[in-house]
Amino acid sequence: MLNRLAIKRLTSPQHALVRNHQFLSFQSIRSASTISKTPPGAPKIKPKQGKFVKFFKYTLGAGALGVTGFLAWITYRVYLENHPLDQEPQTATFPNGEKKKTLVILGSGWGSIPLLKSLDTTLYNVILVSPRNYFLFTPLLPSVPTGTVEMRSIIEPVRSITRRCKGYVQFLEAEAIDIDPENNVLKVQQSTTVYSGHAKNSSSSTHPGKAEEHGLEHIVANIPYDYLVVGIGAQPSTFGLPGVAEHSTFVKEISDSARIRRTLIDLVEAANILPEGDPERKRLLHVIVCGGGPTGVEAAGEIQDYIDQDLKKWVPDVAKDLKVTLVESQPKVLHTFNPKLVEYTNQIFKETNINLVTDTRITHVDDHYVTAFHKSSKQTEIIPYGMLIWATGNATRDFTHVLMSKIDAQKSAKRGFLIDDNLKLKGSKNIFALGDCTFSKYPPTAQVAFQEGQYLAKYFEKLQKLESLKYRIANDPDASEFLKQRADRLEGNLPKFIYNYQGSLAYIGSEKAVADLAWGSWSNVSTGGNMTFLFWRSAYIYMCLSVKNQILVCVDWLKVSLFGRECSRE
Repeated sequence: MLNRLAIKRLTSPQHALVRNHQFLSFQSIRSASTISKTPPGAPKIKPKQGKFVKFFKYTLGAGALGVTGFLAWITYRVYLENHPLDQEPQTATFPNGEKKKTLVILGSGWGSIPLLKSLDTTLYNVILVSPRNYFLFTPLLPSVPTGTVEMRSIIEPVRSITRRCKGYVQFLEAEAIDIDPENNVLKVQQSTTVYSGHAKNSSSSTHPGKAEEHGLEHIVANIPYDYLVVGIGAQPSTFGLPGVAEHSTFVKEISDSARIRRTLIDLVEAANILPEGDPERKRLLHVIVCGGGPTGVEAAGEIQDYIDQDLKKWVPDVAKDLKVTLVESQPKVLHTFNPKLVEYTNQIFKETNINLVTDTRITHVDDHYVTAFHKSSKQTEIIPYGMLIWATGNATRDFTHVLMSKIDAQKSAKRGFLIDDNLKLKGSKNIFALGDCTFSKYPPTAQVAFQEGQYLAKYFEKLQKLESLKYRIANDPDASEFLKQRADRLEGNLPKFIYNYQGSLAYIGSEKAVADLAWGSWSNVSTGGNMTFLFWRSAYIYMCLSVKNQILVCVDWLKVSLFGRECSRE
């Protein structure tokens, strides 16, 4: 019975249609597989990829290649910095018998170091003299007190710079104290701390086991020179105001940054003990920055960032009462910048609660109060403060006065050396000066000193070529007229210094910056904001003298963005 039903169902018209459909489907699949088979020896056809997939693959590959190349380049630069080549030794004469002259450079700042880095040091016996054995990247100095950048990240050891020069450079950690310009002799002095060599016992010393300090030993030496370059910079000016030197903190050296940081934390901890509303607490929590130039503006902005981004997080009860006031004697801050940028800076200060007081001059300072004279209202105000940061004005150093007193043409100078177009001291044949120790038509900025250093490097190289030609002519009676004409032409065409203003940058706080940029005489760009802040950082990274400093500063910024700044005192 079941077999009959099965046979009947299989032979029914409906089932025949199903069988035919299955057969046709099988045949189609078989035909398709037969057609899709690649004939022997024929090239295989890859499936097409979408345009987006191709773009993503190529972009990813190019990015990976770029990152690999960049890391390889950084590694190579670090290797070169840590493995300097052998240097040519200093000699009394050149191989042809010509005397090799001695070039003494004073200072290790923005003028002297670019001169040293750009100069072919095999042409002279170069001696570098400076009381500090490192180069300080001053544009980032206001970032150090708050911990945005670490102290060691913006200093470059002088010996790592001199060691990478082509010819050997002798470095002396000393300070110039006197000079004999008639006989070309420089007197330098090194002040060394003297220890007794015997450790104090624990009952009489807070640092048991350390040798006892009992004074300074002054080591004096005389250095003969053929050419002298003075790049000793300037010191902060107090304008003769009483109390400024004793009670304020400057922003000039790395030790100043450490002092500002230590004082700021001490003020926070001292105010934390006092109750709210106490006048002494209010005084302690008032920080005054005097000076509306880039240094003062950046110092105020960095401290306010520290308050808003870190102290308010960890010590909110004290941070909310911490106040920053910027005092400027002129009607506006950043007076050399575009007026639109000045207005933008005023707006950012208002938003970040920085108290801006312009057209006001501080006339007296004691340990708790400053006396301020408001020019517009002709009124005097007594302002309590906890810390005063003095970031305005330059004054000449002691050696600058000593040298000016030895040269008749310099005795009338008051604010720095008087120089000609070759940066040579007026009244001297072989003494040059650059940077903040000079008084010229150029502003006292790192940009000017940097370009002056590069210029002097080219000047001294051409001067050596001229001296070599004169030596050949003097020692060869049959010297051709061509050599004499060449020497006269070279002497008449020694280059003159031309300053190329490239713009100004300033950080104004809250991760915003202003930039007044110039490309020659045909284009000026004035901008401010967060993107300018990124440009400000990029520009300063590029300006660092070594890859090591560039990496360390970037790491410092990364650490602050991840973990914030420290609010404890080391």
